[in-house]
Amino acid sequence: MSSAAVPLSAPPSSVEAATLIVSYLEALGVEYVFGVPGGAIEPLYNALAVSMRRGGPRPVLARHEAGAAFMADGYARETGKLGVCCATSGPGATNLLTGVACAFDNSVPLLAITGQPALPLFGRGALQESACTGVNTVGMFRHCTRYNTLVSHVDQLENKLISALMQAMQAPHGPSHLSIPVDILRSRVHPRQSASVLRSLLVKPSLIDEDAVQTLAATVEHSRRMVLIIGAGCGEGIGAVVRFAEQTGSPFVTTPDAKGLINPHHRLYRGVFGFAGHVSAQEALRDNVDLTLAIGTSLGEWTSGAWSDSVLNHRLIHIDENPEHLMRSPMAQQHVRGRILTIFERLLDLMPPQSPPESAPALVLHRDQPRGQGVDITEAAKRDSDATPIKPQRLMHELSRRLPPTTRFVADAGNSTAWAIHHLELRNRRGGLRSVDRLSAPPASRGERRHDHAGWLRVLMDFAPMGWAIGAAVGIARGKPDCPVVCITGDGSYLMNGQEITVAAQEGLTVIFVVLNDAALGMVKHGQRLAGAEQIAFELPRIDYRLMAQAMGVAAHVIESPEDFQTLDMDAILQRGGPTLLDVRIDPEEVPPMSLRMQTLDTHPQ
Repeated sequence: MSSAAVPLSAPPSSVEAATLIVSYLEALGVEYVFGVPGGAIEPLYNALAVSMRRGGPRPVLARHEAGAAFMADGYARETGKLGVCCATSGPGATNLLTGVACAFDNSVPLLAITGQPALPLFGRGALQESACTGVNTVGMFRHCTRYNTLVSHVDQLENKLISALMQAMQAPHGPSHLSIPVDILRSRVHPRQSASVLRSLLVKPSLIDEDAVQTLAATVEHSRRMVLIIGAGCGEGIGAVVRFAEQTGSPFVTTPDAKGLINPHHRLYRGVFGFAGHVSAQEALRDNVDLTLAIGTSLGEWTSGAWSDSVLNHRLIHIDENPEHLMRSPMAQQHVRGRILTIFERLLDLMPPQSPPESAPALVLHRDQPRGQGVDITEAAKRDSDATPIKPQRLMHELSRRLPPTTRFVADAGNSTAWAIHHLELRNRRGGLRSVDRLSAPPASRGERRHDHAGWLRVLMDFAPMGWAIGAAVGIARGKPDCPVVCITGDGSYLMNGQEITVAAQEGLTVIFVVLNDAALGMVKHGQRLAGAEQIAFELPRIDYRLMAQAMGVAAHVIESPEDFQTLDMDAILQRGGPTLLDVRIDPEEVPPMSLRMQTLDTHPQ
């Protein structure tokens, strides 16, 4: 052996701890780290600068740390990769909390990295000290993460980093948090294993309980009339789930956060069940049903129709990968835990190859319905209203009609979510919508995690912060820049997080920000009216958001009528690159479909 050769037993060369972190992110295919820099996390940004120069992960500068977490959330949903956000110590970390909590409650894989002052300064009143000896941010993150730790010695770093990544990326998914003192980020560390090896540890297992699936198949076989509730957790397996519905002739409804997974013109689709949903979906679940399959849904307030007894009863079989979701249906006749794609592929294998007989009750239920007529839309006529100011229903109709089939819609908390869930569609998707596209796609191989299962509409359910959609839209567009993104947000949400539009401008991302401008916190206003409560603290100033956007270098338009919307050159907007803001002066008297929320608050008039 040459004296210049390195023996196999020689330890690997040491690297800076921050560099080690970036190398692991790169090994997982992470392209961007969303954050706001500061002194306590400076070594991580130094490592990202080196990485960026050689084509590795690079930073995206948010305007607020919560926006950074929302961006990482959107990026993870779009790409199927890990979303990564970072912040400095103290207020940087606390600003990050809302976004991390949002990812926790919505099972989004996220890694949050926060800095700390150097270890020798702990307990001495260092600037923005926020570990166990100051304002304890590590303690705060404990309640909204799957893994949370302070790295107190450089030799802990690699093991804790791997633990954080594995916990975030494996079911139940969610955020991990590493709090790292600045001196540890600068320290040298000897990597003990190859970062690329981690990929093999993160292979998604095809978990299946064969006995449970056999029992499920037998129950399905003896069912007279079955309905499926498709939840957001069905994304990866949506093709198999829809094939199962078709082969059994079973109508299906979706939870609000799963509407974007399916073709809303499918002959078996009966609408959204839950918040802002459709009467036809409620009727489908009460129409002499003897078996209900709830698939990939948390069965929380908004996804269970406020814990409706039409779902939570002995006719229910709950199928989910997340055991925490199954805990919410103790009255179900069966729980089936496992990977939804694998479960439904196995069910299809167990079913006879021929179509069910024409006389089967489940087939008769919707066999004669015209395509696209199976969903009852509240106040459908207002979708065609030419009134000024423009009706929100008409706006959703125009967005559905004018945007290309590859568009990703993101609806913000409040009225934006309600209008989008009930009225938004994608009408011009060639060959149908995303579920139809997936039916012809090859099945995922064992361990493969599909990156196309987030759907054309993304909304939040349980933990729903205002302004999430603004940051999430940037993250989605950064993850898939070739697809237009439409962020539907209210003026209240925009006043909270609208500064993130400048990130879309700086990154050159095609995002259309649609601001529903009614000079009010709309859901608060209408909720107070429906409840007969005091009308207070909902008014917002009348603002020209077009001028705000233009001051930031962003193209913008005011929309007051349907005619204004029709005069927009949408092709030019989409081809120009960079964001566009539409200040839409909607009719402030239109009440969104929010009766379910009022029912939960026990304030809806009888």
